This record gives sequence, C-alpha cells and structure tokens, in this order.
Amino acid sequence: MVSVDASAIELTDSQLAVLVELLTIYSSRGSDPVKGKEIAEAIDRNPGTIRTQMQSLKSLQLVKGIPGPKGGYEPTARAYEVVDLERSEEISPVPLSVGGEPMRGVTATELDLINLHHPDRREAEVYVQGSIQRLSEGQTVTVGPTPASGLVVTGVVDGVDASENVCILDVESMRFESAEKRG
Repeated sequence: MVSVDASAIELTDSQLAVLVELLTIYSSRGSDPVKGKEIAEAIDRNPGTIRTQMQSLKSLQLVKGIPGPKGGYEPTARAYEVVDLERSEEISPVPLSVGGEPMRGVTATELDLINLHHPDRREAEVYVQGSIQRLSEGQTVTVGPTPASGLVVTGVVDGVDASENVCILDVESMRFESAEKRG
C-alpha cells in the first residue's frame, strides 16, 4: 500500500465538499458508515458524482468503503488531518436551523459575537462544519443551544463565505435555554 502525505494532498472544491460532508455526517451520528446517497442529498449533487469522488478519495486513502447493506463510507484518520479537524468525542455539536427547520449534517463549531456594543449593528460570525451552500443572504438562522451555557442566537444571514465555511449574522436575538429544556 502506498502511503500518502496528508500535508501534500490538494483536493478540488468538489472533493473537499464531499469529504467535509462525509466527516460531518459520520461524526454526527456515532460513527456509522455513511451512504453516498446521503452525501449527495446533503450537498445537492448527483449520487453518481459522489461515487466518482469517493473513488478518488479512496485512492488518496482518505475514505474507506464498507461493503454490505449497512455499509457505506467511513473517513480515515488522514481525512481529519487533510481537512484539519480535531477528532474529539468531547465536542458536542451545536445545531443550526434555517427558518425554524434544522439543517441536517450541519453544525456550528465556533460562534464569535462582534459589534455587540454598537447600538445599530450586532453581528456574529458562525463557523460551520458541513455544507453551507444552502445558506444565503436574508435567511433567518438560529444557532444553538450551545452545550455548556444553552446560548441560542438568532439572526439574518448578512454574508456567506463558503471557502472558510463561515456566515455572518445580523443578530436579532440572544437567549439562554435551561438545561432541562435542552434535554
């Protein structure tokens, strides 16, 4: 087997989108194999395209195929290195919803509140794990509750940077949910 240096791997935008979505779905549901069809639906691509991308990701040793009816794809440790994600069982996903509907396979990894002292402009930068291609300016997005404090931030999307997987929210409200309500 040929070894691939993770720091030398350069992925196309399409390969990166597929790999990030695989990592997101895989880690959000307890490490069960992910079907190509799930990835295709999540990033709005053709399942055939996903199969082709998975073959190239397998050749780069970023993905392994799991055969059988409960099979699918699993990321390798190298996939996390290439995408520069920490594998941590301690990190709890922070949900995102658009217009009150949860975004499946998309979680917030960081929330930076900026300009909160400004009387007319309160903004938040939301760093996202998963595909943010479905987000666009003008949509109402809710982030949270966060695991530790129960913070819930709601705002209107003011901008999206897909290359950095970040969106800027014009914050409309912030509140805290009690631990009992969070379940």
